[in-house]
Amino acid sequence: MRVEDFLCDSARRFPDKVAVVAGVRRMTYAELEADANRLAHVLRQHGVSQGERVVVFMDNSSEVIVSIFGVLKAGGVFSVVNPSTKAAKLSEILNKYRASAVITEGRLMSVATQAIELAPSVTATLVAHGVAPQNGAIVYEAALAEASCEAPSRAGIDLDLAMIVTTSGSTGLPKGVMMTHQNIVAAATSITTYLENVPEDVILSALPLAFDYGLYQALMSVKVGATLILEKAFTYPAVMLQKLKAERVTGLPVVPTLAAILLQMKDIAPDMFPNLRYITSTGAALPPAHVLRLQDMFPATRLYSMYGLSECKRCTYLPPAQLRNRPGSVGIAIPGTDAYVVTEDGQRAGPGVVGELVIRGAHVFKGYWEDQPATDRMLRPGRYPWEKVLYTNDLFMSDAEGYLYFVGRTDDIIKSRGEKVSPKEVENVLYALEGIREAAVFGIADPLLGMAVKATVMVDPASGLTERDVIAHCAKHLEDFMVPKRVEFRQNLPQSDNGKIRRNALQAESLESVES
Repeated sequence: MRVEDFLCDSARRFPDKVAVVAGVRRMTYAELEADANRLAHVLRQHGVSQGERVVVFMDNSSEVIVSIFGVLKAGGVFSVVNPSTKAAKLSEILNKYRASAVITEGRLMSVATQAIELAPSVTATLVAHGVAPQNGAIVYEAALAEASCEAPSRAGIDLDLAMIVTTSGSTGLPKGVMMTHQNIVAAATSITTYLENVPEDVILSALPLAFDYGLYQALMSVKVGATLILEKAFTYPAVMLQKLKAERVTGLPVVPTLAAILLQMKDIAPDMFPNLRYITSTGAALPPAHVLRLQDMFPATRLYSMYGLSECKRCTYLPPAQLRNRPGSVGIAIPGTDAYVVTEDGQRAGPGVVGELVIRGAHVFKGYWEDQPATDRMLRPGRYPWEKVLYTNDLFMSDAEGYLYFVGRTDDIIKSRGEKVSPKEVENVLYALEGIREAAVFGIADPLLGMAVKATVMVDPASGLTERDVIAHCAKHLEDFMVPKRVEFRQNLPQSDNGKIRRNALQAESLESVES
């Protein structure tokens, strides 16, 4: 099975059922498949052939869902990029993947144009939302209106690459997580199995489709024939709650940020959402106190605390029946997979012993795009000679019954709002600001964000830089989730014997100051 078969099957079974609600638009499965077919024909006409990469650079919308399935139906590989990405980084991504086409929208056309001018591999640009043609761009709506709605000829098999997820690494450079159709089908099947998803489900998601947790809400919804209510952001919580009730939502995915917002709302009654069957949380470990408070707030709703990473989508889930007994646990391996802890010598760790989490399963990625050294660090020989397993770089331990507990990360990546932030990437931007002499970026605990980005800097006294100046500079060059929430000025920064700034020491000092 290939991922586009999700849509083909649901359109055949439920042609008149609403598949996606985005703003005022309600798109049926028949309409979704027809538009995906049209887009596939347009892409093929403009040179997108089997295995070619297409970058989707848009806000959450029904057009993103159409684009994903249209690219797959054309035989291509899609990569959804965060709409807050700046032109320099977008061009780096386009060149890294040697993208053949870009699908974007009018609001983002200026950024996209700057990036595409530096990306010679891009031969076609489609622009949605009523923008007149410019610089050779193709009007998305007009192109689809002229294309055939018949299914294109099938291209490829399930072992082909389906998508590339862009994620930051410890070097500050973007890495491309390669997922095949088989990987995605395995992950989506496993997750929809333990969530017990059915066609009657209505899923409300305010998560970015560029974030794999948000992306899979769309993929899994289409797989089972459910309805996806797509929001651009969780900006107005009261409006979201009204939509939960009005649309009779049955599934709500959240990250710790959204969970914290829900917990701050005083007007939620326990019986307010009788249709809400489940809430899922991942991106970062929810504090146990938040887990229990959420369950009290939604007593008739199943709460799934989960753990995952882009390299395999989902690793573990805590069965709701275990929530009260193990609120600090992220559970057991998802169905059809294996998750276990190993010590430094590669042996399986016993209960209570901290080690690195290892994942086995058909959902494990195939490597990083054209980065074999990074791939080899994550994919290593497993128990059997024919397999490689995923070393997550995250520290875990298990209890006597095999339930897993997240301990910490083996690298410095910060997870804020469910997104991965590379300290190095933020530091590179800081050093580009005149007056910054040294900089160190690290994560600090935050009740709303899970982790907040903090920058500690040493500046030229004559520069007159303020915290506001530093934050404004970062906001100009970084995605919003990467911008430091706090900036601390120091006369010097601690260094190791080899001259490296000791980021961990600064982080430890921040922790001590909070605790004291």
